[in-house]
Amino acid sequence: MTARRNFKRQVRARAAKTGESYTSALRHFLPTPPGDVMPEAGNIKSVRLAVAQSPVREDPRDGEALRESGREVRALMREARARGARIVHFPEGAICFPSKLVMSVDGPDAVGPADWDRCQWRVLQSELAAIATLAGMLRLWTVIPSVHRLSEPNRPHNSLYVISDRGEVVTRYDERLLSRTKVSYMYSPGVSPVTFEVDGVRFGCLLGMEIHYPELFAEYERLDVDCVLFSTSGTPGNTAAQAQGHATVNSYWVSLSVPTRHPTPSGIVAPNGDWLARCPGDGSPSLAVVDLDDSSEAAADAVTYGRPWRREARAGIYTEHQVNDPRSEDRTAAF
Repeated sequence: MTARRNFKRQVRARAAKTGESYTSALRHFLPTPPGDVMPEAGNIKSVRLAVAQSPVREDPRDGEALRESGREVRALMREARARGARIVHFPEGAICFPSKLVMSVDGPDAVGPADWDRCQWRVLQSELAAIATLAGMLRLWTVIPSVHRLSEPNRPHNSLYVISDRGEVVTRYDERLLSRTKVSYMYSPGVSPVTFEVDGVRFGCLLGMEIHYPELFAEYERLDVDCVLFSTSGTPGNTAAQAQGHATVNSYWVSLSVPTRHPTPSGIVAPNGDWLARCPGDGSPSLAVVDLDDSSEAAADAVTYGRPWRREARAGIYTEHQVNDPRSEDRTAAF
């Protein structure tokens, strides 16, 4: 560990002296292995991401509460743009996270099938339209969760809308692995992953309780994303630790967006597993802003070496090195 720290110190010192990026400085210390290509400076990916934490209201019957949520989202959008962000990411329920008891036909004391006629759909759609309009005015990509209405009698999706810097919905992610209550009483599950690009940086989307499914994060690694945007209203377990784990094993950024009431704040994890930035832990509506830059020290090793090596390892490179030896096959062989 000491040798590794000393090595990084040398790379940082060269970068500071020459003005190079961390990746460029790294070239002078680590020769490129045969067949591997170090990224050229012109191919470096970089985009500024803002992740939000905001209050979450649970009664979609309350039109004024929906409007207040919309105003809070738009205030954070303006702040994100003022801080130079190209994309802003919001938590599940940023406009409203409908309570299972409020929506239940057997409620408010028992969970049952959701009555979606109780939702103020026109107000919700008006607030989302205002958010899309502002995204176009600010030239700010906006990832905003909301309920997505389907044709009767189908239940809606629990979704993430991706709104471009032109104010257009370019894609939508629908939560696939829902909780028992969500899938039994409230929502129709989605069926596929979703990716999109901003300034050459590729994003994937996850939602709700999907942090508990490593296969979904591995799927996005295979789809060559640079960052997964995960929005939740809260889910059991140590969500922050799981976000760090997924970022580390897949060598990409993970943006964790949670409500203000969540026990741990929103933040962005680097491909090496370190938190790059987090919102204040005081439960206030706020943003954490980070440059997703694969030439940074927090990303260079993981992106340049770790991720390509794991892909090569999974491709079967060990087969030619396996041996036919009775002492290998006999699991009880003595020392």
